[in-house]
Amino acid sequence: MNKYLLLVIAFIGAILLIGKLNLNQRLAQTSSIDKALPTPLPNPLTIAVMRQKTYPGSDLKIEQTLADGSNYHQYIASYISEGLKIFGLLTVPEAEKPKNGWPAVIFNHGYIPPTQYRTTERYVAYVDGFARSGYVVFKPDFRGNGNSEGQPEGAYYSPAYTADSLNALASVKKYPGVNPAKIGMWGHSMGGNITLRSLIVWPKDIKAAVIWGGVVGTYDDLMNNWQRRVSYQPPPNELALRNRSRMDLINKFGTPGTNPTFWNSIDPNYYLGDLQAPVQLDVGGEDEEVPSAFSQGLFDRLKKLKKEVEFYEYPGGDHNISGANFNLAMQRSVEFFDKYLKGGE
Repeated sequence: MNKYLLLVIAFIGAILLIGKLNLNQRLAQTSSIDKALPTPLPNPLTIAVMRQKTYPGSDLKIEQTLADGSNYHQYIASYISEGLKIFGLLTVPEAEKPKNGWPAVIFNHGYIPPTQYRTTERYVAYVDGFARSGYVVFKPDFRGNGNSEGQPEGAYYSPAYTADSLNALASVKKYPGVNPAKIGMWGHSMGGNITLRSLIVWPKDIKAAVIWGGVVGTYDDLMNNWQRRVSYQPPPNELALRNRSRMDLINKFGTPGTNPTFWNSIDPNYYLGDLQAPVQLDVGGEDEEVPSAFSQGLFDRLKKLKKEVEFYEYPGGDHNISGANFNLAMQRSVEFFDKYLKGGE
């Protein structure tokens, strides 16, 4: 064979060999890079992720002593939630402590513009109803509300307020004189959503729950079936934060219609089989802010699963079940908690 031809073949072979080595080197580098990339974390709002977290709370610190109620002491207290100092209203019965300690109610308030929120304003009669019935009551001011640290992230598209509620629960369990095995949760409107999520995320410590006018529909309900009959306009900065949280999820995961798998994974309504506590639902028949159908739907789902649930609708009642309906609704709520939190003592 011509020696020049042999040289050409050898040259081409060398080029191919070098190319193969370079390709293998690039593939090895790519594989190394792929291995170094972090695995995308599940969304923090998913029920699975929220269950993996801990909610240790802290000792309740008395910040201010307030005027006594009819048969109970009142304080402004604080605790720690995810590194933030959260304030709240604490009531403690004046009566002699039961042998095993007082039962307690975590009180999840509804939406109030965070900059207007004050610890001792609103819900005065509601807190009083439980406090004078022999319960330690703690109403946490969620982050960004009033003097509480942090941003007011809302309840529907962020896990923040639920974390504040569960850390409040853990803090109350540590409070001297409280029976840690006898703690219930009450929620109104937005607080009803927080209560439902808390029941699913951390079921072992909540022995009974009452929800008034709760935002307890599915995410499809919240996005497509929530037609308020009254005007509603949060402050611009809060509205921007809330819309950003919602749109971030939609932009990343699509809508409940296009990606039900994701939205079901963050929706407590799809985990109702795990519910352990009995639930009472109270709604005003003329609620113009949150459709009573949300509570009716939750009641139907719980009944289908054979869960322990009560449902009361008050004809003519408004979103707060105030006026002529208030005393009856409060009586039913107290009796419900008495049954499950005081029974057997």
